[in-house]
Amino acid sequence: MRPVSRRFKRHFGTTARKVTVRSQRPWYWQWLTVASLLLLGYLVAYWQFTGGKRVNLQELATRLTKENQFYQSKLIYNERQLQVEQATQANLNKVLASVQDENIKLKEELAFYKNMLNDKTGAVKK
Repeated sequence: MRPVSRRFKRHFGTTARKVTVRSQRPWYWQWLTVASLLLLGYLVAYWQFTGGKRVNLQELATRLTKENQFYQSKLIYNERQLQVEQATQANLNKVLASVQDENIKLKEELAFYKNMLNDKTGAVKK
């Protein structure tokens, strides 16, 4: 029984040898592990901090998309209105030109008939 108790005391007693246990990983792996854990903690904290704002950004994006569509439809409507106004303006310019030509012709005819009247009245008076 003594040999068993001596072996037990040798390993676990006050006279046991001091042994240090070291990991087999190099130092850069330990630093990499620490850095990755810090990064993970930062990402979790950032996610928790901005978690509510993420939904607001999505709502903002959908609202801005709808607003953009509204303004695009309004732009298309205004462009069509401009096209109609330009076509109307061109038509009015044509009509105005024809009316002016007709007016000039009528003035020439009027001047002709006035000349005829003046000639007839001038001949009668003499």
